[in-house]
Amino acid sequence: MKIYINSPKESWIVDRFVDEWKIYNPNLTTNFISRSDIVWIIAPWTWRRLSKKQLLQKKVVCTIHHFDHNKFDDKEFKDLDEYVDFYHIITKKSEKFLGDITNKKYFYSPFWIDSKKFFYINDKKDLRKNFGFNQDDYLVGSFQRDTEGSDNKSPKMEKGPDNFVKIVKILSDEHKNLKVVLTGKRRNYVISELENYNIQYKYLPMTNFENLNKLYNTLNLYIVASRVEGGPQSILECALTKTPVISTDVGIANKILNQKSIFNLNDETLGIPDVSYAYEKVKSLTIPDGFKPFKDQFMKIYEN
Repeated sequence: MKIYINSPKESWIVDRFVDEWKIYNPNLTTNFISRSDIVWIIAPWTWRRLSKKQLLQKKVVCTIHHFDHNKFDDKEFKDLDEYVDFYHIITKKSEKFLGDITNKKYFYSPFWIDSKKFFYINDKKDLRKNFGFNQDDYLVGSFQRDTEGSDNKSPKMEKGPDNFVKIVKILSDEHKNLKVVLTGKRRNYVISELENYNIQYKYLPMTNFENLNKLYNTLNLYIVASRVEGGPQSILECALTKTPVISTDVGIANKILNQKSIFNLNDETLGIPDVSYAYEKVKSLTIPDGFKPFKDQFMKIYEN
C-alpha cells in the first residue's frame, strides 16, 4: 500500500502533519500520485491542484478539518465530493453536517502529536529570563491566527479573537502583571485590540518548534476562545507541555480536557485548568501511537 498525501505548502500546521507522516511512515508513502494506491487529500482547499484523471483512478480519502457554516461553499464541496471515496474527520462535531451533505463513508481520528517537539520543561525561571519576561508576570498565551488574510485587519471570527480579548480584559483586572504572549502570522486584530486597552503583550511573529515549546512552558494560562475548530492542535500541545489551558467546547476540547476546563462564552465564569487530566488524555495521540488509527483505516480502504 502506498499513499500520496497532498501538502498545502503554506507554512501552516497541515504542512507539519504531512512532514511528520512522511518522516515516520516512509514505507507507506510515495511522492508521486501516479504510484499511489490511495490519495490522501489532507488539505481539501487545495484539491484542484491535483490531477482529476489520477483522482478518478485512485481511492481518495479527504480530511475535513471542520465545517464553518458561515463560510461553507456548497458547490465547491459537491465538486470535491465527486472524487472522494472516504472522508476523515478530526472532530465528532463534523459528523452530523457531513452526513447531511454526502452519503460517502468516513472515519474519525484526531491528528497525532510529536512528543519530541512538545514536552514539559521544569526550569521556568531561566525560560522566562531568556524571553525577557519577569518572574512574577502572569503570562497568557495565544498562538493561532486571528485575522483574515483578505485585508489583514478583520477578525477571523471562527477563531474568536474578540472573545479572547474580552477574557484577557477580565483577567487583567485580576492580574495587574498580566502580559499576553502571541506567535504566528496574522495577529493584527488581537494586537490592535490589546493596544486599544493598554494591555501589555509580546509578539514573536514566527518561531521554530524549540522556541514554541519553550513559550508554552513559560505560560500561566493558554486560552482557546474559538467558535469553530477542528483541533485546535494547541490543546494537544498544551496537554503535553503541561500548560494550563481552558477552551470553549470546540473540536478536540472535550476529548482531551476535563469538563471543568471547558467554558461557555455566555457564562460569567471561566474554565479551570486541569493539567494532569489533559496530560493523561493526550498520551494516546502521541507518535507513534497516534498513527495507528490512520494506518488501520487506510489498510481497510486499500483492501476493500
